Amino acid sequence: MSILIKNGNIVTASENFIGDIFIEDETISAIGKNLKYEADEVIDASGKLIFPGGIDPHVHLDMPFMGTFSSDSYETGTRAALFGGTTMVIDFILQTQGKSLRSALEEWKGRSDGNAVGDYSFHMAVTDYNDNTKPEIREMIEKEGITSFKTFMAYKGALMVDDRQMVGLMEEVKQHGGLINVHATNGDMIDYLVQKNRNEGNRAPIYHYLSQPEVTEAEASERFVDMTNFTGCPGYIVHLTCEGALNAVRNATRRNQHVFVETCIQYLILDASLYEKDFEGAKWVMSPPLREKKDQETLWAGINQGLVNVVATDHCPFFWEQKLMGKDDFSKIPNGHPAVENRIELLYSEGVNKGRITLSKFVEVACTNPAKIFGMYPKKGTISIGSDADLVIFDPNERHTLSAKTHHMNVDYSGYEGWEVTGKVKTVLLRGKVAIDNNECLLEKGYGQFIKRNKVSDKI
Repeated sequence: MSILIKNGNIVTASENFIGDIFIEDETISAIGKNLKYEADEVIDASGKLIFPGGIDPHVHLDMPFMGTFSSDSYETGTRAALFGGTTMVIDFILQTQGKSLRSALEEWKGRSDGNAVGDYSFHMAVTDYNDNTKPEIREMIEKEGITSFKTFMAYKGALMVDDRQMVGLMEEVKQHGGLINVHATNGDMIDYLVQKNRNEGNRAPIYHYLSQPEVTEAEASERFVDMTNFTGCPGYIVHLTCEGALNAVRNATRRNQHVFVETCIQYLILDASLYEKDFEGAKWVMSPPLREKKDQETLWAGINQGLVNVVATDHCPFFWEQKLMGKDDFSKIPNGHPAVENRIELLYSEGVNKGRITLSKFVEVACTNPAKIFGMYPKKGTISIGSDADLVIFDPNERHTLSAKTHHMNVDYSGYEGWEVTGKVKTVLLRGKVAIDNNECLLEKGYGQFIKRNKVSDKI
């Protein structure tokens, strides 16, 4: 099977030009102007942008949480991602304390194998690091191609590790060529504030936000940065939201340290005033919570300064009925927010279209940097000869409105209901096959592949 895409505005993290792309089977064979190849299918991309398939390195599909499961499966979640121009996601396996990493991997494979429409990989969340877990780190990296390991500095008694476990894990991960991801918030302080608010009868969603003030994230981020500096292990802070946390990373550059930073689309464009909408604020209950306008400005600046490397989603949807578990107590609201389908269009509309970031920076943080950081570049995340033919054909001028009535995520509300955006995903290719066209998915579940990843470093 061959496809020739003609006359598109090809955009990568470093280039921007009008040209053609010739695809044979799953990979890109040629890039140039006025290519003369005979192809089984020709796509005219005149007036459209062509950029690499998006990579969202932070999603939670079919995830057990607070007595329920996130509502997108591997089938519905990866399909919705494709509709939004994201051709690959990285999900989080959660080790159960007292059990092995292998058992967690098998549990997640039981949900993912044969079910994904788009490509995917895994991070391994280590919640119980001990002498039995230690040898599994090398096995995950070298045999399974899982090269990133997440730790939680919050959720005590379930997911949280202490600093002793953190440092030990960092030393082992560094030795074998992996990377540490971290949920950097001060769990002890948050637990105290949650209980204090509950005792005082403060049960509305806004107290989720007030129980996780900026200092809880800033302090934990600084502690994590210091531990990665001490161990020399590559570090990556997931879903960073605020000025104080980014300043911890900024300060580390003064001693020539580099730490990768991810933010999420919601932290760039939504703010904590949404929690004032009575219980409707539960739609945006996530951890860390939405922050202030000044934090949005800091994050956009951080992208342009090269301090914020990735824009992800932390996609973790729950139906409204599930959110109602916390109608009388904010601490019982399942944490999560649907966004995997909206990320690319929102980032283009609010970022590129409004002059906050360049087109190449957009590709860098949504596509290329995730591939580089997590050991998939140049197979993924770029448009080059030999790369997987994961491509998005995008109309930069088409205006439309986001709504739960039209999205493909398996959730009955939208965090962006009625949001007008400029720019629309028109056609998506995944490994040389047309996945999305005319708002229709042309791939069946099972087409999505698990992508083994290479060892990593702290440089991109």
